[in-house]
Amino acid sequence: MPSMAERDYYEVLGVAKSASFEEIKKAYKKAALANHPDKNPGDDTAVERFKECAAAYEVLSDENKRARYDRYGHAGVQGAGGGGSPFGDVNDIFSQFSDIFEGFGFFGGNQRSRSGAQRGSHLRASMTIDLVTASKGAERELRIQRKKSCARCSGSGAEPGSSPHRCDYCGGRGQVVQSQGFFRVQTPCPACSGSGSIIRNKCTECRGTGREDEEVVLQVRIPAGIDNGVQLCLRGEGEAGSGGGPRGDLYVDVHVKDHPLFKREGQHLICTVPISYTQAALGGTIEVPLLTGSDTIEIPPGTQPGELFRVRGQGMPDLRGGRRGDLHVQIELQVPKKLDAEHEGLLRKLAEYENANVAPHHKSWLDKLRDFISGENDDEEDE
Repeated sequence: MPSMAERDYYEVLGVAKSASFEEIKKAYKKAALANHPDKNPGDDTAVERFKECAAAYEVLSDENKRARYDRYGHAGVQGAGGGGSPFGDVNDIFSQFSDIFEGFGFFGGNQRSRSGAQRGSHLRASMTIDLVTASKGAERELRIQRKKSCARCSGSGAEPGSSPHRCDYCGGRGQVVQSQGFFRVQTPCPACSGSGSIIRNKCTECRGTGREDEEVVLQVRIPAGIDNGVQLCLRGEGEAGSGGGPRGDLYVDVHVKDHPLFKREGQHLICTVPISYTQAALGGTIEVPLLTGSDTIEIPPGTQPGELFRVRGQGMPDLRGGRRGDLHVQIELQVPKKLDAEHEGLLRKLAEYENANVAPHHKSWLDKLRDFISGENDDEEDE
């Protein structure tokens, strides 16, 4: 079976790229039910398919993640440390998509899920970088506040020397099952709120939550070619779970600052370079800036304002590992605002030459405008 990183998420769920959220959710429920571990005991292949479908649904059910996936593929939604499934085991899936599995009639795979282990909440942070960093990639430190397991009670929520008591109502499963005809409906236990246990003597440090605050500094790997608005995911760096559940994830929104010289369009960069009238008329070699350093290009005689010249391979890297983009140099005619006497004299001589030698050979723009208004051109065409 191909690895998840090699398969298209739409293909995994068997839906079209234009599928609606409801179609994606329906396809996932069908695939999850067919490959559910409780329905396929001892079948490791079914478990892998179960994880694969969950990874696909996690991305395609989220509007922002789906947009990044459509644009960048797996590179746009993978964790900062690399690709792969976002779920360590099936219990992570049961915790994250509990609303999907309610009503399946199955328990969550093992006793840990029945005892109320819940995955921690996801966190969100932001980071601002410059365009040069976005082009090269880098590692940056990120300081965040989050919850960790309480050191006093080791995350149990109970005062040291005591322990949580099994919920008598649900037998410690955290779920109750009601039969409705041929179907079984599974819902969270109303007595323990799905935890499977009841804490009578709460920890004085965390007040029974099993978690406490901490500040951590994380290393975030920024991939080369990242675009403004892309969101990185650091798996397992979110809030601590409860009841021994896994941590949530940390999502980092990356903002790329505008550059004073370059405008980005996808993988390509656009840079406006001013030149003089004589350079435009005579052509020559001009210097152009690059993200790192500079280069020279040749412009032909008669270069017009707004004309574009391409410098291959000097744009932004492709997140997917493809060919680097190009730098497009746009020519801008620079007109001096102040002239010294010698410069003005030379320009007046040039103006006299143009009036004497260039103007008689073509109509001026004003002449063409007058003809258009008077309808003279239309009369000539009718003849």
